Amino acid sequence: MRSHPIPPVTEPLQYRAIGIVRGKYIPNDLHHITRGRLVDLNGIELEAVLLGRVLALMRRHIDQDKPHLWVVYPRYREIDHLHLQITGIWEPSTLSQVNIGESDLEEIGDIKELPSDELPEGDNYFSIRGELIYTKPETEELVVKIRQRSKANGRRPLPFKLNLKGKIPSDQLRHFVSLEVRRNANQLCLEDYKVIAPIPTRGGKRKGGKRSILRKTTETRSSER
Repeated sequence: MRSHPIPPVTEPLQYRAIGIVRGKYIPNDLHHITRGRLVDLNGIELEAVLLGRVLALMRRHIDQDKPHLWVVYPRYREIDHLHLQITGIWEPSTLSQVNIGESDLEEIGDIKELPSDELPEGDNYFSIRGELIYTKPETEELVVKIRQRSKANGRRPLPFKLNLKGKIPSDQLRHFVSLEVRRNANQLCLEDYKVIAPIPTRGGKRKGGKRSILRKTTETRSSER
Protein backbone atom coordinates (compact mmCIF):
# COMPACT_ATOMS: atom_id res chain seq x y z
CA MET A 1 0.00 0.00 0.00
CA ARG A 2 1.37 3.38 -0.97
CA SER A 3 1.86 5.92 1.82
CA HIS A 4 2.77 8.91 -0.36
CA PRO A 5 1.40 10.37 -3.62
CA ILE A 6 4.93 10.59 -5.08
CA PRO A 7 6.18 7.01 -5.53
CA PRO A 8 9.70 6.03 -4.47
CA VAL A 9 12.50 5.91 -7.03
CA THR A 10 13.11 2.39 -8.35
CA GLU A 11 16.03 3.02 -10.75
CA PRO A 12 19.14 5.22 -10.36
CA LEU A 13 18.50 7.04 -13.67
CA GLN A 14 14.72 7.22 -13.36
CA TYR A 15 13.33 10.34 -15.01
CA ARG A 16 10.33 12.11 -13.56
CA ALA A 17 8.66 15.44 -12.86
CA ILE A 18 5.84 15.24 -10.33
CA GLY A 19 4.57 17.42 -7.51
CA ILE A 20 1.69 18.43 -5.25
CA VAL A 21 -0.28 21.67 -5.29
CA ARG A 22 -3.14 22.62 -2.98
CA GLY A 23 -5.95 24.62 -4.53
CA LYS A 24 -9.34 24.67 -6.15
CA TYR A 25 -9.82 23.41 -9.68
CA ILE A 26 -12.11 25.58 -11.81
CA PRO A 27 -13.03 24.30 -15.30
CA ASN A 28 -13.15 26.71 -18.21
CA ASP A 29 -16.39 25.12 -19.39
CA LEU A 30 -18.83 23.27 -17.10
CA HIS A 31 -19.73 20.94 -19.97
CA HIS A 32 -16.09 20.10 -20.72
CA ILE A 33 -14.28 20.14 -17.39
CA THR A 34 -10.96 18.63 -18.49
CA ARG A 35 -9.44 22.08 -19.16
CA GLY A 36 -9.37 24.83 -16.57
CA ARG A 37 -7.22 26.49 -13.94
CA LEU A 38 -5.97 25.58 -10.50
CA VAL A 39 -6.32 28.46 -8.03
CA ASP A 40 -4.00 28.08 -5.04
CA LEU A 41 -4.64 29.34 -1.50
CA ASN A 42 -2.99 32.67 -2.34
CA GLY A 43 -5.31 33.25 -5.30
CA ILE A 44 -2.65 32.54 -7.94
CA GLU A 45 -4.11 30.89 -11.04
CA LEU A 46 -2.28 28.11 -12.86
CA GLU A 47 -3.38 26.72 -16.20
CA ALA A 48 -4.32 23.07 -15.73
CA VAL A 49 -5.83 20.02 -17.41
CA LEU A 50 -7.41 16.92 -15.86
CA LEU A 51 -6.03 13.61 -17.05
CA GLY A 52 -8.58 10.89 -17.69
CA ARG A 53 -7.77 8.72 -14.69
CA VAL A 54 -8.68 11.42 -12.17
CA LEU A 55 -11.79 12.69 -13.99
CA ALA A 56 -14.18 9.97 -12.80
CA LEU A 57 -12.85 10.14 -9.24
CA MET A 58 -13.40 13.89 -9.13
CA ARG A 59 -16.94 13.69 -10.47
CA ARG A 60 -18.02 10.95 -8.04
CA HIS A 61 -16.29 11.68 -4.75
CA ILE A 62 -14.76 15.16 -4.57
CA ASP A 63 -16.40 18.42 -3.52
CA GLN A 64 -15.41 20.65 -6.41
CA ASP A 65 -16.17 23.84 -4.47
CA LYS A 66 -13.35 23.22 -1.97
CA PRO A 67 -9.55 23.25 -2.34
CA HIS A 68 -7.76 19.90 -2.46
CA LEU A 69 -4.19 18.60 -2.64
CA TRP A 70 -3.63 17.66 -6.28
CA VAL A 71 -0.91 15.43 -7.69
CA VAL A 72 0.40 17.11 -10.82
CA TYR A 73 2.90 16.87 -13.67
CA PRO A 74 4.57 20.25 -14.38
CA ARG A 75 5.13 21.65 -17.86
CA TYR A 76 6.20 25.04 -19.21
CA ARG A 77 4.51 26.50 -22.29
CA GLU A 78 6.70 29.59 -21.82
CA ILE A 79 9.59 30.33 -19.44
CA ASP A 80 7.35 31.93 -16.79
CA HIS A 81 4.07 30.16 -17.64
CA LEU A 82 3.69 27.04 -15.49
CA HIS A 83 1.16 24.52 -16.77
CA LEU A 84 -0.08 21.59 -14.66
CA GLN A 85 -1.42 18.21 -15.71
CA ILE A 86 -3.56 16.90 -12.83
CA THR A 87 -3.04 13.17 -12.46
CA GLY A 88 -4.46 12.47 -9.00
CA ILE A 89 -5.61 13.74 -5.63
CA TRP A 90 -4.22 13.12 -2.14
CA GLU A 91 -7.03 13.24 0.38
CA PRO A 92 -7.28 10.00 2.42
CA SER A 93 -9.69 11.54 4.96
CA THR A 94 -12.29 12.00 2.23
CA LEU A 95 -11.63 8.94 0.13
CA SER A 96 -11.70 6.59 3.14
CA GLN A 97 -15.31 7.59 3.89
CA VAL A 98 -16.79 6.66 0.53
CA ASN A 99 -17.59 3.32 -1.02
CA ILE A 100 -14.78 3.04 -3.56
CA GLY A 101 -14.82 0.34 -6.20
CA GLU A 102 -11.85 -1.65 -7.48
CA SER A 103 -11.37 0.61 -10.52
CA ASP A 104 -11.18 3.66 -8.26
CA LEU A 105 -8.57 1.99 -6.06
CA GLU A 106 -6.25 1.82 -9.07
CA GLU A 107 -6.78 5.51 -9.78
CA ILE A 108 -5.93 6.71 -6.26
CA GLY A 109 -3.08 4.27 -5.65
CA ASP A 110 -4.78 2.26 -2.86
CA ILE A 111 -4.59 5.07 -0.28
CA LYS A 112 -8.08 4.92 1.25
CA GLU A 113 -6.92 3.66 4.67
CA LEU A 114 -4.34 6.35 5.30
CA PRO A 115 -5.37 8.68 8.15
CA SER A 116 -3.64 11.95 7.29
CA ASP A 117 -3.92 14.38 4.38
CA GLU A 118 -0.71 16.20 5.34
CA LEU A 119 2.67 15.35 3.85
CA PRO A 120 6.11 15.82 5.48
CA GLU A 121 7.36 17.88 2.53
CA GLY A 122 4.47 20.34 2.77
CA ASP A 123 2.49 21.85 -0.10
CA ASN A 124 3.97 22.81 -3.47
CA TYR A 125 6.75 20.21 -3.30
CA PHE A 126 8.09 18.73 -6.56
CA SER A 127 10.47 15.88 -7.31
CA ILE A 128 12.32 16.35 -10.61
CA ARG A 129 14.89 13.94 -12.04
CA GLY A 130 16.57 14.38 -15.40
CA GLU A 131 19.49 15.72 -17.44
CA LEU A 132 20.97 19.10 -16.53
CA ILE A 133 21.37 20.72 -19.95
CA TYR A 134 21.77 24.37 -18.93
CA THR A 135 22.92 26.17 -15.80
CA LYS A 136 23.84 29.80 -15.12
CA PRO A 137 24.59 30.16 -11.40
CA GLU A 138 24.98 33.96 -11.46
CA THR A 139 21.35 34.40 -12.59
CA GLU A 140 20.05 31.21 -10.92
CA GLU A 141 18.83 29.68 -14.17
CA LEU A 142 18.53 25.94 -14.75
CA VAL A 143 17.09 23.79 -17.52
CA VAL A 144 16.46 20.08 -17.02
CA LYS A 145 15.48 17.65 -19.77
CA ILE A 146 12.95 14.94 -18.88
CA ARG A 147 12.59 11.81 -20.99
CA GLN A 148 9.29 9.95 -20.87
CA ARG A 149 8.63 6.22 -20.98
CA SER A 150 7.31 4.55 -24.09
CA LYS A 151 3.55 4.20 -24.46
CA ALA A 152 1.74 0.85 -24.56
CA ASN A 153 1.73 1.05 -28.37
CA GLY A 154 5.51 1.36 -28.39
CA ARG A 155 5.56 5.06 -29.29
CA ARG A 156 8.02 7.09 -27.22
CA PRO A 157 6.89 10.63 -26.39
CA LEU A 158 9.28 13.47 -27.09
CA PRO A 159 11.34 14.68 -24.11
CA PHE A 160 10.42 18.01 -22.55
CA LYS A 161 12.33 20.71 -20.68
CA LEU A 162 11.66 22.47 -17.38
CA ASN A 163 13.02 25.93 -16.60
CA LEU A 164 13.89 26.26 -12.91
CA LYS A 165 15.36 28.84 -10.56
CA GLY A 166 18.41 27.81 -8.57
CA LYS A 167 22.18 27.38 -8.50
CA ILE A 168 24.06 24.30 -9.72
CA PRO A 169 27.76 24.64 -10.73
CA SER A 170 28.46 24.60 -14.47
CA ASP A 171 30.78 21.59 -14.12
CA GLN A 172 27.66 19.48 -13.47
CA LEU A 173 26.32 20.05 -16.99
CA ARG A 174 25.37 16.87 -18.87
CA HIS A 175 24.85 15.04 -15.58
CA PHE A 176 21.75 13.26 -14.36
CA VAL A 177 20.43 15.12 -11.31
CA SER A 178 17.76 14.58 -8.68
CA LEU A 179 16.14 17.85 -7.58
CA GLU A 180 13.93 18.82 -4.66
CA VAL A 181 11.89 21.80 -5.80
CA ARG A 182 9.29 24.17 -4.35
CA ARG A 183 6.68 26.06 -6.36
CA ASN A 184 6.63 29.81 -5.83
CA ALA A 185 3.73 31.32 -7.82
CA ASN A 186 4.49 30.38 -11.45
CA GLN A 187 8.10 29.40 -10.84
CA LEU A 188 9.73 26.17 -9.67
CA CYS A 189 12.61 26.96 -7.29
CA LEU A 190 15.44 24.61 -6.33
CA GLU A 191 15.77 23.69 -2.64
CA ASP A 192 18.26 20.83 -2.83
CA TYR A 193 19.90 18.62 -5.43
CA LYS A 194 21.97 15.50 -5.84
CA VAL A 195 24.19 14.64 -8.80
CA ILE A 196 23.62 11.01 -9.75
CA ALA A 197 25.90 10.29 -12.75
CA PRO A 198 27.29 11.77 -15.99
CA ILE A 199 25.12 11.33 -19.07
CA PRO A 200 26.83 9.06 -21.65
CA THR A 201 27.03 10.25 -25.25
CA ARG A 202 25.44 8.30 -28.09
CA GLY A 203 26.92 4.86 -28.44
CA GLY A 204 28.24 5.04 -24.89
CA LYS A 205 31.41 6.87 -25.98
CA ARG A 206 32.57 10.26 -24.78
CA LYS A 207 33.63 12.92 -27.24
CA GLY A 208 37.24 12.45 -28.24
CA GLY A 209 37.15 8.77 -27.34
CA LYS A 210 38.65 5.85 -29.23
CA ARG A 211 35.88 5.73 -31.83
CA SER A 212 36.37 9.42 -32.65
CA ILE A 213 40.14 8.98 -32.97
CA LEU A 214 39.77 6.01 -35.34
CA ARG A 215 37.33 7.95 -37.51
CA LYS A 216 39.70 10.92 -37.80
CA THR A 217 42.63 8.59 -38.64
CA THR A 218 40.63 6.92 -41.43
CA GLU A 219 39.57 10.26 -42.88
CA THR A 220 43.20 11.46 -42.90
CA ARG A 221 44.43 8.36 -44.70
CA SER A 222 41.67 8.64 -47.30
CA SER A 223 42.59 12.24 -48.06
CA GLU A 224 46.28 11.31 -48.57
CA ARG A 225 45.50 8.77 -51.27
